Amino acid sequence: MYIFIVGQSFVWSDVTDSISYITFDAPKIIPRSPNLLYCIAMDKRVADILAKERRRQDEKLSMIPSENFFSKSVRSAVGSEFMHKYSEGNIGARYYEGCEYIDELEQLTIDRAKEAFSLPDNWTANVQALSGSNANLAVYLALLEQGDTILSMYLPDGGHLSHGWSYEPKTSEDPQKMVYEGGSRKVNIVSRMFNVVQYKTDPKTQLFDYDSIQELAEQHDPKLLISGGTAYPQNIHHQRMRAIADSVGAYYLADIAHEAGLIAAGVIPSPVGIADAVTMTTHKTLRSGRGAIILAREELIKKINRAVLPGLQGGPHNHNIAGICVGLGEVNTPAYKEYAQSVVDNAIALAKELSEKGFQIVSGGVAKHLILIDLTQQPLLGKKFSKALDVAGIVANYNTMPAESRSPADPSAVRLGTPWITSRGMGKTEMSVIASYIAEVMGIAAELDDDDFSIYNQRVSSSKPLLAIAEKVKELCSKFPNE
Repeated sequence: MYIFIVGQSFVWSDVTDSISYITFDAPKIIPRSPNLLYCIAMDKRVADILAKERRRQDEKLSMIPSENFFSKSVRSAVGSEFMHKYSEGNIGARYYEGCEYIDELEQLTIDRAKEAFSLPDNWTANVQALSGSNANLAVYLALLEQGDTILSMYLPDGGHLSHGWSYEPKTSEDPQKMVYEGGSRKVNIVSRMFNVVQYKTDPKTQLFDYDSIQELAEQHDPKLLISGGTAYPQNIHHQRMRAIADSVGAYYLADIAHEAGLIAAGVIPSPVGIADAVTMTTHKTLRSGRGAIILAREELIKKINRAVLPGLQGGPHNHNIAGICVGLGEVNTPAYKEYAQSVVDNAIALAKELSEKGFQIVSGGVAKHLILIDLTQQPLLGKKFSKALDVAGIVANYNTMPAESRSPADPSAVRLGTPWITSRGMGKTEMSVIASYIAEVMGIAAELDDDDFSIYNQRVSSSKPLLAIAEKVKELCSKFPNE
């Protein structure tokens, strides 16, 4: 149940019902109740927007692999009184008084992170970074000097902006060339601060080519080697990346933002104890609210702590740390390990179903939670297909793919993931149903295509067959509520 106080209105809603307003002649005090989950003072317009967003999440299949649904306990912690407190500094060394309970919370969060990721005795964690990008910047600031060389994954092949990105306007990249040395348009701060060189996936297999990465490391002598990204469907050989880094005297950073929960559950390989530092966001497969965690040896964490504060930010967001703490408590349970395995099983099953329906799966399959669909042999590419899917109640995102020849604003692929729909309780039976819907959407939307995207958008948005699929999706979602 959701309770809102809106001016002089008492606003009531549960997960499935639309919001109702009961207006009083004067403000009322609503007594505390064991059944009261939320009591939020806000204006009616915000309540209306929130209700629409809740309805969208309830009635559509959220399949963007970087999104997930958090427990009521995590959400309650994030919305708690911890948001009121300023706490610059670290445990036992704050620059503000009144931080004794913040210290207790942060220490508990670190302890739970150690347990979740099976940290070696000489490793520990920083839980203060505000996001994954901040976490990566903190590692760079701690380990590198301005101008040092970073060797990271090529962004269109599945890398991440925070690993450094620049490009040359109005030029095309050779898809057969295994290295990218950047361009004059340095759109990310990392490419402005450091010399970023990027390795690509093999153009034939769409997989990491570790021999090629080794050669590039020898040629460019990086100070830091980075693995991880946003659209690489396979597992990464961390021991091999470690060996490459060691061969040139580089640090190795494993960014596991997407896979963190799967690694914590032990369903895919872990870089902990192998890499020099491991960074992650907490809101994807880890299902622990918004924030970030950095794992490393204790001597490196001391440097990283100073990079976070005063290097990059002021006080941490204690309410987000509270959410992370609660989420990590959930991670350290047998039920979560079953969930994580189901995420992978669902992704494998969905990829198999889609492949059987004629969709080309990048890298030939999946090993974790995300699927990248190569649409170059289909009648619609990423932007148009993702729009049609959304009209039909399936929320995905258009994405670049290996050997991409198109703009990131209108690329060749669509990216799907199973974390959220698995959190809702869906399994392999539902993956088959969803694959059928996806194939139907392609067939329907292809008939509505137009070179003018605005005309196409109008056609798909009013398409009765697509809206009929949306109703089926809504019915499916009603059987698996977000709770």
